[in-house]
Amino acid sequence: MSDSNWFDAVYEWAVRSTANGSWRDLIPLGLAGLLVWGLWLYRVVLSRLAKPVVNGFRASVSVVVPSYREDPEILVRCLASWLSQDPYEVIIVVDIGDTECHARLREVTDSRLRVLVYEHAGKRSALGVGIRAASGELVVFADSDTWWQPGLLEAVQMPFEDPMVGGVGTQQNVYQRTTSVWRRIADWLVNLRYYDYVPAMGSRGGVACLSGRTSAYRRSAILPVVHHLENEFFLGRRCVAGDDGRLTWLVLASGYKTVHQSTARAISMFPDSFRAFVKQRVRWSRNSYRCYLTALWKGWLWKTPLVTKVTVLQILLTPVTMGITLAYLFFSRLELTPQGIGLAVGWVLLGRGVRGWSHLRRHPGEILLLPLLTLVVIMIALPIKLWAFVTMNKQGWLTRSADQMGGAGQTAATLKGVG
Repeated sequence: MSDSNWFDAVYEWAVRSTANGSWRDLIPLGLAGLLVWGLWLYRVVLSRLAKPVVNGFRASVSVVVPSYREDPEILVRCLASWLSQDPYEVIIVVDIGDTECHARLREVTDSRLRVLVYEHAGKRSALGVGIRAASGELVVFADSDTWWQPGLLEAVQMPFEDPMVGGVGTQQNVYQRTTSVWRRIADWLVNLRYYDYVPAMGSRGGVACLSGRTSAYRRSAILPVVHHLENEFFLGRRCVAGDDGRLTWLVLASGYKTVHQSTARAISMFPDSFRAFVKQRVRWSRNSYRCYLTALWKGWLWKTPLVTKVTVLQILLTPVTMGITLAYLFFSRLELTPQGIGLAVGWVLLGRGVRGWSHLRRHPGEILLLPLLTLVVIMIALPIKLWAFVTMNKQGWLTRSADQMGGAGQTAATLKGVG
């Protein structure tokens, strides 16, 4: 079928579908679309208007890094990027069983490095050890596989000139993003988060989750709540993961603002395989549900800016809203003809492409990945989030285990060097 014939067929289908007043059946879908697109546009506008803070504010900084079964090569290379930005100290809390990491870190002669050997009882316990050992006015957390771009440490301090700022998040991307299709997809999703969502919340002082890959806090804001970070229970079970979301909300609940600094840029190692990608997304979704449901239950959410409320509620309701929309489109309004199916698929792809503009303008060639990206977004929104919801109280760090080195699919062996 030629392009002109295809468009003629689609047009005829649209006319038939709306004939005899049946267009009214499309109103629920249209109203839902207007609401969703309106909220998206609201966030995009706020994000575009947000500007990084620029000033001369500086303070003493302690960098705290929990390290569990990290690839020593990755850890040492990341350590070099942290030390190169002249912090007051770098505290690495290494698990007692990571003997190879102990040996590699002993070779580092920089006096600013402090290695605390500790028997990890989860990441939160290691963070607690590091926070209490830190002596800087600001505490910057970094994951053991996160590399800092030049200028990060200087930029991340600037928003703290405002005494009401308790936490600052950073701009993040995927390391060696072109080495795997799953790293490309992850980078696309990360870009959407840090160009279209986080700056909007940050502009109002209410970032809902300062990513633990690299974030900074005022030490006086987090020291009083360390106990609540280490000893959170959800439905009777101790929480192991989700430390970044928990700490963010503890700071927000204490009356501080959490903001975003786009000029502070960090690069993180991400998995290169589909299996590891899914495991990471399941873990993140479980953490989000526990974190945001707790914020909702305790009433913390209602004290945040409107954009934060809207974003959190959308995240919680994503399986419901997307499920209803797709079901209504495909099972109620769709004619099972090539033209009807083509129109529905084209509409979904167009919508996802528009939402992906912040990424595509930087990587236009990846328009070819749009169908895969769309399927991944649907997969995350429906089966992954639904599974995460019903298993949200399963605790654990799914990409780390005692019998393997490095995160699943993100060791030095999966990268083209880590320099």
